[in-house]
Amino acid sequence: MPAPKAKILIVEDDPAILNGLLDVLVFNGYAAEGVPDGGRGLEQGLADHYDLIILDVMLPTMDGFAICRALRTRKPAQAIMMLTAKGAEEDVVTGFKAGADDYVSKPFSLRELMVRVEALLRRAGKHPADAQVCTHGIVFDGKTLRANAAEAVVELTRREMDIIAYLHRHKDRIVSKGELLTEVWHYADANIETRTVDIHMLKLRKKIAALVDQKPVIQTIRGEGYRLEQPA
Repeated sequence: MPAPKAKILIVEDDPAILNGLLDVLVFNGYAAEGVPDGGRGLEQGLADHYDLIILDVMLPTMDGFAICRALRTRKPAQAIMMLTAKGAEEDVVTGFKAGADDYVSKPFSLRELMVRVEALLRRAGKHPADAQVCTHGIVFDGKTLRANAAEAVVELTRREMDIIAYLHRHKDRIVSKGELLTEVWHYADANIETRTVDIHMLKLRKKIAALVDQKPVIQTIRGEGYRLEQPA
């Protein structure tokens, strides 16, 4: 019998959703475990190794954002997906600020869920952006997940480092949002509706602006995509 493709922890207090997710993931060959309590979910997430942790936002004893922040502090490379209420953009933004890699809005289709799970798992454990990227007087360090310019330092998420590394590798051209979804997020379907790229770009630009007071390092080309501007 082949080994499961990956080990996944689900922290969700709605029994119907939790059991449904467990059934779908196990059916697709994953080793899935479920916990209905936030505090217990954090303990289990820290105590064991999981290729992916899926967090609901509203949970008993500890909410998903707090769990995500704690996991990100102790396990910087942990793949984390948030489950948010449909249309709750504030939850999406808060989740990304807490360190989530992706999100799925309830109610979600099984196809969308599996696309995002598979994309995160393809990404997990692969760090092509481990090297340094130096541009505009900023050093982006993929090993420490920090960016610094002179005495200023900001913390980066793995995804933000991946974005910078990919744009830097293709600095001679415009990179479309669809390309980022397939090459950085590893989505099999780049046409899936998501504001993931926009929200990550907004956060990354704010961090860069805190380091260097100049025109945006990452330019948005309306209707085309993004380009890493070259230093003068």
